[in-house]
Amino acid sequence: MNETVIRGGDVLARGHGALRRITLNRPQALNALTLDMAAAMTALLRRWADDDAVGAVLIDGAGGRAFCAGGDIRALYDAAKSGDRLPQEFWATEYRLDVLIARYRKPVIAVMDGMVMGGGVGLSAHAAHRVVTERSAIAMPEVGIGYFPDVGASYVLARAPGHLGTHLALTGERIGAADAIYCGLADIHIGAGTLADLPAALADCRSAQDVQARLNQMSSPPESGQLPAARPWMDFCYSAGDVEEIIARLRVSTNESAHATLATLERMSPTSLKITLRNIRSALSFGKVEQSFQQDYRISLACIAGHDFIEGIRAAIVDKDRHPVWQPARLEDVTSDIVDHHFRAVGALELEFDN
Repeated sequence: MNETVIRGGDVLARGHGALRRITLNRPQALNALTLDMAAAMTALLRRWADDDAVGAVLIDGAGGRAFCAGGDIRALYDAAKSGDRLPQEFWATEYRLDVLIARYRKPVIAVMDGMVMGGGVGLSAHAAHRVVTERSAIAMPEVGIGYFPDVGASYVLARAPGHLGTHLALTGERIGAADAIYCGLADIHIGAGTLADLPAALADCRSAQDVQARLNQMSSPPESGQLPAARPWMDFCYSAGDVEEIIARLRVSTNESAHATLATLERMSPTSLKITLRNIRSALSFGKVEQSFQQDYRISLACIAGHDFIEGIRAAIVDKDRHPVWQPARLEDVTSDIVDHHFRAVGALELEFDN
């Protein structure tokens, strides 16, 4: 089938019969999401929503290495340093795009091939059909840069089996296809070698049932994951009431993986650990995914105005010394007032969504 490019640049849009395909096209940056890309995707999805010629939408990434490895955090860093309003606009646009995908009236298929991190999870985890491959590597590593798992990830992770979602949120651990399906971040495994056949296979689909049937025809069982066997020690450690007790339980565990996890948490921003735990636990009570995004927006604005997020980006991608200096540096110095500050309403900046 011939493909028609209907938008160029960092977002490509193509038609395959009744299927519309959006491809994130920054392979040199692992398809990291920019404000312009989020705005372009939003415009395309809104245009197609009422187009009777469109039956379904496929979202994938160019280059074969990543679906989307997150947002363009260097741009957020530079904006914060200069006092620019980009972070507010970027997160508002990104979060509304993610909710648009979650509520889209036509089937959205996200192809989570390669690296899927941060903003890439936001674009995929809320889609109707989430495809993983043997090359998928999915993570929310934000706590390691003084931030937190945003993009509504806590809404999904809070509903993972047991306390696995808490583990993934606090550690940023990468998981593959089977574990992503087990945790509710993905739905179906398809071999990477057959992805090129997806557009043609979905070209005449006009319902979720049609899409699911075609995906099932192309699916294959993934290799076994690691998380089901880790449930006993993870559920015990992460069921603790606060981060301090989680760390105490990890420290006395007889499981070697628990000890490795302890070392990971001890490198993270203490503030990020505490706001992340509160965020994921409160998300379990939310009846709509929009509530998670509204809370994420409040936290994000507090983070960009604070210390650890800027320091984390500096250490990771600006100076690349990998030695962030967190403030506060100890868990016991992260007071309830500090945590509460990240969850306070932001007045006129509160994030609202179209009905």
